[in-house]
Amino acid sequence: MDDLIFFATCPRGLESVLATELAQLSGTSIEVVQGGVVFRGSWQTCYRVNLESRIASRILWRIAQQNYRSEADIYRITFQLPWQTWFSPKLTIRVKVSAIKCALRSLDFVTLKIKDAVCDKFRKIKNTRPDVDTANPDIRIHGFLDQQQLTLYLDTSGEALFKRNLRKSSGNAPIRENLAAGILALTGWEPGVPLLDPMCGSGTFLMEAAQISSRIAPGINRHFAFEQFTLFDSSVWKQLKEAALNWQLPCTSQLIFGSDLSGYAIADARENLISNHLAEIVQLKQANILEISPPHQLGGIIVMNPPYGVRMSEQQLLADFYPKLGDRLKKKFSGWCAYILTADPSLPKLIRLNPSRRTPLFNGALECRLLEYRMVEGSMRKGEPRSSDSVPADLAVISSDQ
Repeated sequence: MDDLIFFATCPRGLESVLATELAQLSGTSIEVVQGGVVFRGSWQTCYRVNLESRIASRILWRIAQQNYRSEADIYRITFQLPWQTWFSPKLTIRVKVSAIKCALRSLDFVTLKIKDAVCDKFRKIKNTRPDVDTANPDIRIHGFLDQQQLTLYLDTSGEALFKRNLRKSSGNAPIRENLAAGILALTGWEPGVPLLDPMCGSGTFLMEAAQISSRIAPGINRHFAFEQFTLFDSSVWKQLKEAALNWQLPCTSQLIFGSDLSGYAIADARENLISNHLAEIVQLKQANILEISPPHQLGGIIVMNPPYGVRMSEQQLLADFYPKLGDRLKKKFSGWCAYILTADPSLPKLIRLNPSRRTPLFNGALECRLLEYRMVEGSMRKGEPRSSDSVPADLAVISSDQ
């Protein structure tokens, strides 16, 4: 089966860089849609994308797409599929349904009809049926409804692909790994270019950059749902994993730098890097972002996920902090390009720098903006007073931990 249709989901805003990545991983007929990318390929392509994609959240195999008018149609479409050829009834299942502009009254009822159809088909053919496990299923079945069509998918990934099992320690507001990787792709960063995260928290950006530098496949140490499919080809999978391991580079020092005001955050980042054998790649230090200087004489890329205020007291702290951050970037980081991920709508105005690009992104359900600032002389808005380089002590309490 060399012409299967897949849907790779991703955080909204990363569809374009995911499409580029899928083309590099042998995907064909690539089509960008909201929330992901449709592509074609073989099972080998599916295995490889699961193993090597840094940006996708899940890889879904499209098994049906038909028009419907009622819940009875949903049942009929689902029942006629050859479920017994795809997986064993000894495996547990979960059905999840989402919809846009669907005229049917209850998605819960649609979910039930799909589940019943799958179980009834197994009972008819095998005289047994799979059990349902909503917490940790072996097989995930996804249904999507629009006004006219039902699309059914089998999830080939299992656990979401951003669950790389890298974090031993994390802070209060971790950024998802595939969002961090997607942001690095949006910046255009490549190994060899200096990279600095001056508010690194537990180090998600740093770990993703370290893995990219060492060509470590993000899925090399985990399992996938496709390994339980009846169609699974273990020999092809073994060859792909061996090729990925042979492609890796030794973990040596790179121009990847991380710092944070919090000593606890630096300790978390160091523990995460050590536990994943990445400590030699990244240079860490505890430092105040408003006091640091460029870690390398060449220009480079700064990427950060600063705090955003929830309570009024936090908002006032940040209103004082943001102008100082903009001033420090302008005065000390000429020739660098800074990328700031923020969910705080006040940051673009208060930082007193003009962004050259604003990219809408979502960290889970949280709407954010990735702001690009090219640091050249004169980038500070005219007439703005300069601020002293000091961070309020309380800022460490609300700092965003990645």
